Amino acid sequence: MRVLVGGGTGFIGTALTQLLKARGHEVTLVSRQPGPDCFTWDELARSGLPSCDAAVNLAGENILNPLRRWNEAFQKDVLSSRLETTQMLANAITKAPQPPKAWILVTGVAYYRPSLTAEYDEDSPGGDFDFFSNLVTKWEAAARLPGDSTRQVVVRSGVVLGRGGGAISHMLLPFRLGLGGPIGSGHQFFPWIHIRDLAGILTHALEANHVQGVLNGVAPASTTTNAEFAQALGTALGRPAFIPLPRTIVRAVFGQERAVMLLEGQKVVPRRTLATGYQYSFPELGAALKEIVA
Repeated sequence: MRVLVGGGTGFIGTALTQLLKARGHEVTLVSRQPGPDCFTWDELARSGLPSCDAAVNLAGENILNPLRRWNEAFQKDVLSSRLETTQMLANAITKAPQPPKAWILVTGVAYYRPSLTAEYDEDSPGGDFDFFSNLVTKWEAAARLPGDSTRQVVVRSGVVLGRGGGAISHMLLPFRLGLGGPIGSGHQFFPWIHIRDLAGILTHALEANHVQGVLNGVAPASTTTNAEFAQALGTALGRPAFIPLPRTIVRAVFGQERAVMLLEGQKVVPRRTLATGYQYSFPELGAALKEIVA
């Protein structure tokens, strides 16, 4: 297949591109900078959708970038980087003389309300209680296409774990120094997924014609708490991991609204993802972390 990937130069996009090429597909990226096998967002706006069999959007400013203060300007960047690119691709698909067969958007489990007791699957309600849940609702709405000539899939991703990027890149140094530990109370759920499985779910959704609607992009080991994650990462590195990161510091660095994403969590299960027949490479946290830090 010829697959168009929006925001394909980042951590997830790189892993997805490698997997798609390994499986014999052609990949064209849409990014801000021109380059080989690369289309810019400006070109997309001007000339419409290049010929492709499927489109995926991964574009979006990193929400948990600790170097950006959580202020109105950054919130605007977070919103526009997601909504505008998604809207642009959805419009281009709608206007294409030969629309692609599949259109996939990656959003997040922030759609579901943080809870220490609730369990969420793809049919659970959400999307209406804070900045991030509202963002996911708007984002998924921006992707919706009229009619059913193109198969539509939304993957709500958990925290993506992988070598050389993602959430773990900020954690490794303190953990290697024996200064790692749970965030806040550590009781909050930690919905995670190995980068290879997120790329795998996206590829499965592109290739399997029966897959449509919402899929939760999380590992089946959904009962992991933040404290258990910290313990497992410490074990994988052969280091102690019991120094908690106090709530006050998390709030000071990330701001009240963003801190919620780290201090509170959701127990999310990939019920529909498993029902589509996807088989996980890393269903268990211990094996996933061993592979990453090896």
